[in-house]
Amino acid sequence: MEQFLNSRQEEMLGLLEQLVNIDSGSRNKAGIDKVGSILKEAYINLGFDVQTVSQEIQGDHLIIRHNDASAPEILIVAHMDTVFRDGTARERPFSVRDGRAYGPGVIDMKASLVSLIYAVQAIKESGRPGLDNIEILLTSDEEIGSITSRPMIEAHTEGKKAALIMEPARKDGSHVSARKGGGDYTIRVHGVAAHSGIEPEKGRSATEELAHKIIKLHALTDYTEGITVNVGIIQGGDAVNVVTPEAVGYVDIRTTKLSQAEPLDRKIRDICAVPDVEGTSITVEGAIDRPPMERTEGTARLIEIIREIGAEIGIEVTDTATGGGGDASYTSAAGIPTIDGMGPVGGNAHREDEYMELDSFIPRCRLLAETIVRLSEKP
Repeated sequence: MEQFLNSRQEEMLGLLEQLVNIDSGSRNKAGIDKVGSILKEAYINLGFDVQTVSQEIQGDHLIIRHNDASAPEILIVAHMDTVFRDGTARERPFSVRDGRAYGPGVIDMKASLVSLIYAVQAIKESGRPGLDNIEILLTSDEEIGSITSRPMIEAHTEGKKAALIMEPARKDGSHVSARKGGGDYTIRVHGVAAHSGIEPEKGRSATEELAHKIIKLHALTDYTEGITVNVGIIQGGDAVNVVTPEAVGYVDIRTTKLSQAEPLDRKIRDICAVPDVEGTSITVEGAIDRPPMERTEGTARLIEIIREIGAEIGIEVTDTATGGGGDASYTSAAGIPTIDGMGPVGGNAHREDEYMELDSFIPRCRLLAETIVRLSEKP
């Protein structure tokens, strides 16, 4: 495989440049579908069947299985959308300098899309097993919470024994074996307006009430248990000389264990059920709806297999936990051993200086291919 992939490096970079130079932000259906059409053609040429799951607003999802597949046991998930606004690709197109590739979405995760295609090609070229044992989901809305793709991902976990998620490896090359789950809440406080100079006693300050709630909500943070509660945005008030009649707080929640969600949700609602400022009232919207990716025994075994493969081909495989969410949470919550970060090495995702380490492109592609083969070999 190594020789084959080395001979295709320029091709890989050419395809990467083509994909990076297409604007495919999560709300850009035309751009995502253009990326999808390029990938669809590539997989069809490799002997795969590609099913298009049409979406009205976001880009279409793709479900990809080899024509000889009957009951594939490996689920591979990657996303085609980026966080960048339209026009970004024209403003700072794909470029290579000082051993790194740059451009919008280059590491998150267009390099992974290329790596996956060429890993499949390498397996086909080698004649080794694996192509009929994988099911690939290419999604269009991961960057905005997998709104339409989550049910599809969860539906395709049935019968799977391993899930490989194509987010990039961390800056130090680590794979991801655990991710936080979480959710979002909106806390709306209703008070009574009054002139703050003439008759403040007639007012009931929504801002004051929200301040009490912020302190109590932040007190739910428990770093030792991996629980964080953050009121990241607050809004309220029309004028400085008016007792605030309405205030809103937007809350981000992160958890490390599925068992933490229900008790934390209950505490949040209990805090907001009783006002601290008499005469105010509170409504709570939202939920903890994204499960964490927990490092299970199955995941530990899976990372050990990848570690062994890495040692054989000269890659030191390490794993880590991260606070960010991702599609790995859905496969993990379904009980499937899951490893994330199967893409190339890079960093600064979602930033103008997002990059991929060029010298990781071929090795990480080979690691992915060898992992698919090893998981497909029968005892």
